[in-house]
Parts: sequence; C-alpha cells; structure tokens
Amino acid sequence: MEEYITIEENVIEELTEKKSRFIANLIKVENKEEAEEKIKGIKKKYHDARHNCIAYRVMDEEAIIEKSSDDGEPSGTAGAPMLNILQKNNLCNVLVVVTRYFGGILLGTGGLVRAYSDVTINSIDKAKKIRKIIGIEFKVKLEYSNFEKFKYYCKINEINIVKTEYFEDIVCNIELKEKIKTRLISDFETKKINIKEMQEFGKKYI
Repeated sequence: MEEYITIEENVIEELTEKKSRFIANLIKVENKEEAEEKIKGIKKKYHDARHNCIAYRVMDEEAIIEKSSDDGEPSGTAGAPMLNILQKNNLCNVLVVVTRYFGGILLGTGGLVRAYSDVTINSIDKAKKIRKIIGIEFKVKLEYSNFEKFKYYCKINEINIVKTEYFEDIVCNIELKEKIKTRLISDFETKKINIKEMQEFGKKYI
C-alpha cells in the first residue's frame, strides 16, 4: 500500500435510533495488539451495554490486518458494515467500537446496518485525518555551525526532522518522500548541504 489515511486523535460520537443508543469510539492504534487492548478497555467501560461491535484495520509491516465482530447482533449488521466504511475511506491504524444500549424497540436488519453505519460515518467525519505515505528514513550527522542552514534546507524540501541529538556533532533522524531521496543524496555528494555523514534506514510510512 503506497498510502493510507489515519486519524490524529480519538473521537466519540453518539446516535439515538428508536430509543437505542449507539456510541462510536473511533480510536487511533498502531498495531493489532494495541487494538485488542483498546477493545478490552471499551468493553469494560461499557460493561452494561447489550453489544460492543468492532472493526479495525492496522498495518503489519506492509500488509493490512482487518477484523470485525457483530458481538451478538444479527450476522453482517454491524461489524462488516463498519469495516466496509473503514475500507472505503482508506483508513488504517484505526479501530472503531460501536456500543449499543438497547432501547426496547427492534430495528430489523436494515435498521441496524443503517444505525451502525451512520454513527461510524459521523465519527469519521468528525475526526481530523492524516495522510500517510511510503517514505524513507535517514540518519545524518553535521556540525553545529551548519544546523540552521540544514533546518532551512529540510523545510523547503519537505523533509521532516523527527529526532535531534546533541553530541560532539548534531545527529538527526529525518523522514522524506521517496521522490526527494535522489535530490538529497546528490546535494550531499556535491556538498550543496554540509552533512558529514548520512545513513539510510529504509522505507517507512511518514
């Protein structure tokens, strides 16, 4: 996958349909283990609810792991529609748990699908999204006197300095789009930027 969309922070959204309350928790997660832990936490928080239906998509290296559950609702009325919405929005590293407090009125399969889908869509609409693309991470070493010029170079070339360490020299971890890699290496080799050492770590989502 060349790119995907995730969320910046967690969102809670609520919908009431024929006296049933549907509470969507849209949660940012980094992996399957974290998603499963968050599910346990939500189920504990809403332990008195009739259903806690889930769907998530997470990156595992360059593959996507997907999971959904109807948690006792009629098959295909909750988890699958929620997962389908995550897929259609190209969302990844995202977990959605929709909690239902039954209001005493049956909604039917169509009504359930609409309710679980609508509250999921509403939570996604409310969330601030971040686009992640395949990029490359480097570690660079440079003298203190060249650091301000290097920061400016990074700014105008859309290079993100993710970590800075101060030793005898300054050591920075940087992330950049793949298309910028050739320019960075060329500028390093021709001394257009004053970097003492540069090491490529490989591809990652940035």
